Amino acid sequence: MSSKIIKKYKERIAEAYELHRKYVNPQFVRVLEVIGYDRNYVSAEGAYLTDAKGVKVLDFLSGFGVYNVGRNHPYVAQVLKETLDAKTASLVQMDLGVMSGMLAEKLAQIAPGDLEAVFFTNSGTEGVEGALKFARQASGRHKVVHCHHAFHGLTLGSLSVNANKEFRDRNGPLLPDCAPVPFNDLAALEEALCGGDVGAFIFETVQGKGVFIPDDGYLQGVRDLCDKYGTLMIADEVQCGMGRTGKMFAVDHWGVKPDLLVISKALSGGFIPVGAIITTREIHGKIFDSMERCFAHSNTFGQNDLAMAAGLATIEILEKDDLAENAARMGERIVAGMQKLAEKYEMLTEVRGKGLIIGLQFGEPKSIALKASWKLLHKMNDDLFCQMITMPLLEKHNILSQVAGHGLDTVKILPPLMINDEDVDKFLAAMDDVLREAHKITGSAWKTVKDLGIRTARTA
Repeated sequence: MSSKIIKKYKERIAEAYELHRKYVNPQFVRVLEVIGYDRNYVSAEGAYLTDAKGVKVLDFLSGFGVYNVGRNHPYVAQVLKETLDAKTASLVQMDLGVMSGMLAEKLAQIAPGDLEAVFFTNSGTEGVEGALKFARQASGRHKVVHCHHAFHGLTLGSLSVNANKEFRDRNGPLLPDCAPVPFNDLAALEEALCGGDVGAFIFETVQGKGVFIPDDGYLQGVRDLCDKYGTLMIADEVQCGMGRTGKMFAVDHWGVKPDLLVISKALSGGFIPVGAIITTREIHGKIFDSMERCFAHSNTFGQNDLAMAAGLATIEILEKDDLAENAARMGERIVAGMQKLAEKYEMLTEVRGKGLIIGLQFGEPKSIALKASWKLLHKMNDDLFCQMITMPLLEKHNILSQVAGHGLDTVKILPPLMINDEDVDKFLAAMDDVLREAHKITGSAWKTVKDLGIRTARTA
């Protein structure tokens, strides 16, 4: 018997924005409409989205890093269908699932060092929450150090180690004794840890807000300081893990093993929410240290068979198709191409990247006319300039991207790891055109973004 749900879905596609305006988040609807992102996508495959008008859009956002293997990967879909057809006994709760054991085994095999104890979650922020709890219990200390520009999620515990003011506002008081230090600053970290009372230092191996890459030697220095002062090292690879940086895990570039590794997003294959905390058996044993404490931390849906099957299928694709290696190659091509464009266009000041997490940094121009317009835009709104890049990328070139964080003047790209040379060429050609227009003070790009600033101010 076929359901009517997909039939109704197809019939009501045009109503998507009105439904969200009425029942979900009307302010986000307004944002999308103001910046021209109201495309109404109706299907997707691989690296491309298709909108209601049949236009194909190259997805260089990939759901903020969810679709590492591409959208609607047929193998993941096949495994999920087979799992449904198998009518597995999922979520019995007072039993143990084979599927979750298989995925835990696989994660232990690919994780760095002796990380082999796995706790499954439903999301990245839940993984961070769990890792903070594990670190507190295993270390016997409640203080946590995190980094400036950090993003670790938006639930209350993860928000306490989230350094973004725009998210923290209106949520205080947050967890006490959570102190920020600059990223890539070992001296500041040692000053924070030297009292011997910090339970954990949590960091993104590659920072998503701004795409900041650790200096060579930084992570090893972090490892040494954590060992010296008895602090547990938590690597948040929710966005930068699972092949995105050119290796399965970003920490693998520097040969460093954290005490706890948090992953999510891409592990899902883009179908079913899933995440994991991977740690050592020693740390895990300090939390779950008796039969009475076998539920010292738990959730309802973490080990559901569909999520576990999606994770197994995703890892199989990443390994079989050498997607981490492809991410490294395509990322090198994009960075090299953008660095050449930086030589042509003065406002593109830096290109930062590791594999296919890449930040395009813009800065104040030297030429007088451009400088005046730059200052005017930033006086109106700190985030306006980057829309001069992302809006025409979508409107004119059908490439989806977005800013890397509030007030950073950085555009971030996160393509699926299976993009090819043709996709890279298309992106580089489009960026050349967009940057050329952005450097014409009398061009349409400046007028468009100034008008955007005025409209935003009026509707605020």
